[in-house]
Amino acid sequence: MSVYDYNRTYTDVTQGFVAEASHVFRASVERIEHCVNQLFDEQLWWRPRPEMNSIANLMLHLSGNVGQWVISSVANAPSNRNRPAEFAQRDPIPREQLRATLREAVNRATTAIESIKTSQELLQARRIQGNDTNLLTAIFHAASHFEGHTQEIIGMTRQILGEKYSYLWKPQSPEQVSAK
Repeated sequence: MSVYDYNRTYTDVTQGFVAEASHVFRASVERIEHCVNQLFDEQLWWRPRPEMNSIANLMLHLSGNVGQWVISSVANAPSNRNRPAEFAQRDPIPREQLRATLREAVNRATTAIESIKTSQELLQARRIQGNDTNLLTAIFHAASHFEGHTQEIIGMTRQILGEKYSYLWKPQSPEQVSAK
C-alpha cells in the first residue's frame, strides 16, 4: 500500500467513503511506524513539556480512540476504554507492544469499516462519549483525529531527530516538486 496514493476512483459514495476511511487509518499507521522505527525506546516516552504527551501516550490514545469511535460504534457494542489511562501512562511499554496494540486496533477498525455496505448503515444512530451521532460522523471524526495526532507524532519525531529525520515520501516528478 502506498501512503500517498491519490489515484483511486469510485462509482459509489459509500464504497468510496469506506475505502478512503480505511486508507487513512492504514496510511497513518505506516507514517507512525516510520517515525517509531527512527527513535530509541526512551525517545518514544519523551515529552516536550511535563504536561504534554509523549509519542507512546499518543499511540495508546489513538488505539483507545479508534476502539471507541470505530470498533465499538460499528459493532454497536459498549466500549471499555479508559481514556485517562492513555495519557497517565508513565511506565515505559516496549515499542513492539505499543506498535502491536496500535496495529491491532487499526486492523480491527478497518475490518469494521469495510463491513459497511450501504449508506443506510453509515447513517445508523450511535451514542459515543455522550454524543448522539451516526457511523459516518463517528468514522469521519476518528479518521481526522487519527491523522491529526499522526502529524503531531511526525512533528515530535522531527523535533527529536532534527536533520537526522528521514522522510517517508520524496518527490518523484517535477509535478510533485512544485504545485503550480
